[in-house]
Amino acid sequence: MQRRNFIGSLVAGGTLAGLSTYTAMAAAAAPAAGNDRAWMAGLLQKMAEPVLSNMARGELRRNFNLELSPTWDKRDTRVAYLECFGRLIAGLAPWLALPDDASAEGKVRARLRQQALQSYAHAVDPGSPDYLAWRGHGQALVDSAYFTNALMRAPKALWEPLDATTKKRIVAEIKGLRRIEPPYINWLLFAAMNEAWLLSIGEESDPLRTNIAIRKVNEWYVGDGWIKDGESFHFDYYSSFVMYPMLLEILEVLERHDAPFWNGKPAELRAQALKRTQRYCEHLERFISPQGTFPPVGRSLTYRSAAFQPLALLAWRKQLPKSLPEGQVRAALQAVHKALWTDPGNFTKDGYLTIGFAGHQPELGDWYSNNGSMYIASASFLALGLPADDTYWTSPAQDWTQKKAFAGHKFPKDYPVDY
Repeated sequence: MQRRNFIGSLVAGGTLAGLSTYTAMAAAAAPAAGNDRAWMAGLLQKMAEPVLSNMARGELRRNFNLELSPTWDKRDTRVAYLECFGRLIAGLAPWLALPDDASAEGKVRARLRQQALQSYAHAVDPGSPDYLAWRGHGQALVDSAYFTNALMRAPKALWEPLDATTKKRIVAEIKGLRRIEPPYINWLLFAAMNEAWLLSIGEESDPLRTNIAIRKVNEWYVGDGWIKDGESFHFDYYSSFVMYPMLLEILEVLERHDAPFWNGKPAELRAQALKRTQRYCEHLERFISPQGTFPPVGRSLTYRSAAFQPLALLAWRKQLPKSLPEGQVRAALQAVHKALWTDPGNFTKDGYLTIGFAGHQPELGDWYSNNGSMYIASASFLALGLPADDTYWTSPAQDWTQKKAFAGHKFPKDYPVDY
């Protein structure tokens, strides 16, 4: 299939009825200097709109046709809807948290934010057709953490406006997931994220579930920015999908609330985790080829651009290392998104994500993969939580490391760290 701008092609084909003028304009613009933000925001809207518009009406389950991996393990397919909403909203939250304004983008955000709030209400309403699968398969623990991570990232936009009944139901469902014993892998951080969120809103939390997760992740640190997932090392992107983002955000809550941590100090652990995340981000940036491609290695490859969540997270939080200027990171991530998302096969005719890496490639799915799982890709859009006039968006684009290297330009050598 010949590749072209996927939004533009879908608009031309009439399959995106209802897209705002803002999205059509963003689609028409090549992601060149000055258009980076509009193109990224249009892409994120394209990802979010079908999910939120349907779930806000309680119609996601009816209209979201599931795609399962060829090696699907036969678990209850209802887990897919929690995966879809939880993962999407975690990446979308910072953008939705920006103040309202009269711009085309601002109007899009306001509409999506209202739909997100309505979706949260349906998610925990036992009488709704879109009541999520909180009480079945253990997979609920995984995606509940993205569900609460979004509330942690955008409390004023997504938590505070909810009605009292919805808040009470969310707290009850999250506490009910304590029934699930997480295996000693990245799942420990999902349990810890829920407890950190409960702590952040003044609810009783379980320090054992947070502290064990932090201790184990630190035990799994192998050096130079890399973390094992459990007792074995996997060369994949799980430090991007889970380890570093969740570890950092959990520790921030513990530090802010002066939470108990036996024989340890959350502030020092957070500072250490940030330095290690910055080092890992240096590796991620060097993975990006001059064309925006990167190594297709490891599990969960179909999570696409979520492999670069740490770079997007630190950009949003203004915590990028000095070695990675904002204009360089923005240009590199823009190139990644172009390389991954220009194939129309990434989306179904109804606008939902498909299983694949750079297009529709169902054979790449893992035994736990469904098209709801794919919405973790929204995590690579966290920098949209910075306003349009922020230096991240206004700084001149700069060549990233591989682009400099293969053009024969000067670029810094890379050496290991000991923290």
